[in-house]
Amino acid sequence: MAITNDLIVSWDMLHRQTRRLAQKLVNAGPFDGLLCVSRGGLAPASILAAEMDIRMIDVIAVTSYDGRVQGPPTVIKEPSLPRDARLLVVDDIADTGRTLQLVRQRFPNAVMATVYAKPEGRPWVDHCGLLIAADVWVVFPWDAQGDAQGDASGA
Repeated sequence: MAITNDLIVSWDMLHRQTRRLAQKLVNAGPFDGLLCVSRGGLAPASILAAEMDIRMIDVIAVTSYDGRVQGPPTVIKEPSLPRDARLLVVDDIADTGRTLQLVRQRFPNAVMATVYAKPEGRPWVDHCGLLIAADVWVVFPWDAQGDAQGDASGA
């Protein structure tokens, strides 16, 4: 489906949506740690870690987008958390779900959470803050400063 609409997300909106997600996650724990999917999950992970008092935090860096074009996800930085740990995995959005599929293969006991999810990515998320339409491109606050057409996240 072609992207026809942009959803411009402010820092305030992201913070509110992530805090609502934290409320949904209260009964999903306890967690051994939080695994952030970089780069999009960095800000939401910081908010969730504070809201949920999670102190063990690590990062898995996955690249899959070049502007608005998605390629196969590739892990460019592995985390050091144990693969059998009960982790909360956090990303900004589940678009196609490919990134979360890759992370789920590495961490099968993880609970997947995203601030936003599209219909195709939703089956790969255990908890999401807001379901959005497939034809919406989310422009996050860290992308809004630059070229929204060329570097916005849809991962």
